[in-house]
Amino acid sequence: MPKTKAEKSKYVFLFLRILVVAVGVIWAIVWVSRGQRWSNLASIFRRMNLGVFVVTLSIFVICQVMVGFRWWLLLRTQSIFIDFWAAIRLNFLGWFYNNFMPGSVGGDLLRAWYVTKHTPKKFEAVLSVFVDRFIGLLSALIIAFFSYMLFLRGRADALTFTGRSGSFKFLAEYRQIIFLVVLVLAAGFCGLVLLRRGRVLLRAAWLYIRIHSVRAIEKLKGATLIYCSKPLTILATFGLTVFLQIITITGFWFLGKNLGITAGLKYYYVFFTLTWVLGALPVSIGGAVVVEGILAYLFIHYAGVEAELALALALCQRIVWMIASLPGAAIHLIGAHLPKDFFVDFDKPAN
Repeated sequence: MPKTKAEKSKYVFLFLRILVVAVGVIWAIVWVSRGQRWSNLASIFRRMNLGVFVVTLSIFVICQVMVGFRWWLLLRTQSIFIDFWAAIRLNFLGWFYNNFMPGSVGGDLLRAWYVTKHTPKKFEAVLSVFVDRFIGLLSALIIAFFSYMLFLRGRADALTFTGRSGSFKFLAEYRQIIFLVVLVLAAGFCGLVLLRRGRVLLRAAWLYIRIHSVRAIEKLKGATLIYCSKPLTILATFGLTVFLQIITITGFWFLGKNLGITAGLKYYYVFFTLTWVLGALPVSIGGAVVVEGILAYLFIHYAGVEAELALALALCQRIVWMIASLPGAAIHLIGAHLPKDFFVDFDKPAN
């Protein structure tokens, strides 16, 4: 049977994500191979205290359990009742899929799929997953913003957006390419408007979007009202998220000091949270290469950390993530994520 356009697009998107990771890994290998970088990097890992690494890993795993608890609270807010440990297992399973599986189905979609199989409130169940992710990203941005405003703003070594590596400088240098991209997009849209076939496609797309948007907006309105009617629960989940992220970043700070990085904790609060948000963009597998590259770049250029040390810290974070994902692999293999483990509708077990 020939593949549909949607299936082809899915495979193309997957190929591009894998390509980003492959190119990044090859570039990193070439970069490390130059000069004494490989031996310096190996020396950094050899002198790392394994006990400090284990403590950092343990902190991260405990925080992941609490993240599952956060999602469990959000589900209960929408009157979707599943067993507490089922939520924890699904959270670890989703974390495993995010970090190891190259498929287009991420961990968030996986969690949403399993919950929707066991409740008539399918939209609310899916919404809880995205609210859970939104709270995590929002808290990361808030930590980054306040850490920057309190500790780095106005300092000579602070992040700047007007210097040699600033965003405005980047826009100025590549303004012609940006203008060309905008022009091509505008020309494509005008072409669709001028062509009869294009107008038909635009009308069909608009009709589809309008019909489904109205339904989704009505459901979103009802679910949002439920969340707004329980502000203490939302504030509790948000406060818990901020606390967990601060604890996690502090653990990586201890690990960084053990590696030999002298940069202050304030840099970690800004850099780690920023890379977590950027790593959530679906441009690679689990943010691989993107997170490590941006994190190392920020520490090198804005905290004055040696390149090998910055790369070692970024790699340590990835290693912690991957080891912490292994419980999700075990859960998948033994079938602990299957629907029979769910309990929904208060005290009624799922079939």
